[in-house]
Amino acid sequence: MEQPFIYNERPKRKLWTQILLRVAQIVIFVGLLYRAWPKGTDTNKTLKKPAKQNVIFMVTDGMGPASLLLARSFKQHRDQLDVSEILNIDKHFIGTSRTRSNDSLVTDSAAGATAFSCGLKSYNGAIGVDSDKNPCGTILEALKLQGYLTGLVVTTRITDATPAAFSAHVDYRFQEDLIAEQQLGGYSLGRQVDLILGGGRCHFLPSSVPGGCRADDRNLIEEAVARNYSYVGDRAGFDALNAGKNVTLPLLGLLARTDIPYDIDRDAKEYPSLAEQVQTALLALEEATKDSEHGFFLLIEGSRIDHAGHHNDPAAQVREVLAYDAAYKKVLDFIDSTDVPTVAISTSDHETGGLVTARQVTPNYPDYLWYPGVLLNCTHSGEYLTRKVFGKRKQVDTQSAAFTEFIAKEIVEADMGILDYTQDEIDQIRQYSARPEALLYFLNNMVSARSQTGWTTHGHSAVDVNIYAYSNSEYINDRLYRRDAYTGLLGNHENIEIGTFMETLTGVNLKEVTELVRDTKHSPGATLDATSKHSMFEHALEL
Repeated sequence: MEQPFIYNERPKRKLWTQILLRVAQIVIFVGLLYRAWPKGTDTNKTLKKPAKQNVIFMVTDGMGPASLLLARSFKQHRDQLDVSEILNIDKHFIGTSRTRSNDSLVTDSAAGATAFSCGLKSYNGAIGVDSDKNPCGTILEALKLQGYLTGLVVTTRITDATPAAFSAHVDYRFQEDLIAEQQLGGYSLGRQVDLILGGGRCHFLPSSVPGGCRADDRNLIEEAVARNYSYVGDRAGFDALNAGKNVTLPLLGLLARTDIPYDIDRDAKEYPSLAEQVQTALLALEEATKDSEHGFFLLIEGSRIDHAGHHNDPAAQVREVLAYDAAYKKVLDFIDSTDVPTVAISTSDHETGGLVTARQVTPNYPDYLWYPGVLLNCTHSGEYLTRKVFGKRKQVDTQSAAFTEFIAKEIVEADMGILDYTQDEIDQIRQYSARPEALLYFLNNMVSARSQTGWTTHGHSAVDVNIYAYSNSEYINDRLYRRDAYTGLLGNHENIEIGTFMETLTGVNLKEVTELVRDTKHSPGATLDATSKHSMFEHALEL
């Protein structure tokens, strides 16, 4: 008699085999995920808070995610790197930040920086004041009052929005004369900043002095030196600091009349790089705190990424981002070399320019292209070239053959690296030679169009920006990699949560500091600053 065929035997065996394989895969995946997950996710583990720590807060003013792609691809092209080669900062991405201000979906740098420094939302233009124009205590002030040393390192004017929001309290960002006074201790708390490196000398000098632009007759540099500040105002003075080994605090370093030139234009014999300034500041603050119970707080800003975005200048922007990335590497090296628990947090206040790394320049769709080589061929910023053209038009007739040849051969071919220009473009440059802002935009658009770099605005955008962080401390990493608002930075956060994270991490109380600064003079006086109505272009171009 035949045995009946058992139809379900093989399928059952196959089913159990599949289940066991799937369980094994899950176990392996979870194990790998556990090993790869950053330190600090074990919330049940009790870690001891460091008795001494350093906080380095870094701001890429105006840098959005597309700026990183632009710079990364440019570097890969320039250095002939594999596509797997990324920037130093790319390796430390942990989250994103929502950037709106109290009165607009699109923030400005003042409100953005005040969100970081005070941990609260304020209106566009506000410097260290809340939405009712009351001074608010900053993380820099709170840490200084706890015994930390403090520093500011920027590439724009030291009185510009970001550094000002950590070290001053004024109703409007254009009050740069008053900001300068407060940064040197001219308010209720006295001197709170131990080290200053950046540009902006003009707001420390009266207009009667060459290079000065103050509305009053005060010489704040002389006043600072009389109060035992060390002062450096040029490359030679900076070099004498010996990379931070020969610094006596407090230090006032004003290395340019207004903004330090774009890195693409910077003469290394005249101006130090951001990386050099950062290294000097780190070593100086480390040495000054080596025998202290407290560490230091240092604000670092890649300030002119924002200006390149406003100008829609891709050639300048990629160099600014790479200059910042080099400075970020200096910070990483410092953290790896010190025994003091140290954290670096890097983010942007907003994105500028509405940048995209592709641009439809023909009627044919799709046109999936952009050309980093065009940016490599361009050897100067539109800002630099605008000054150059404006200077030349004072020397020769703008309708002359000499002026036309100057535009075509020196500006377009030599400086911009463009050989396929048209006569219409040369004529347009001649026409705009008396209008610096229009000329600046036109020159930069010649580069953007040929590289197929797109821009949607000359202002800011509302796009979320990235958060990066790195630490040598298990305790700090434990907090960095939490998703909670105010106590961690993993995931997506409001910009104020970055400020309150620093407050929580260090254990200070910003509300207590706010009470101490309430009486600070912060409203504009009857006489506004001499440069209060100057546009960014006038500051930058100095025409």
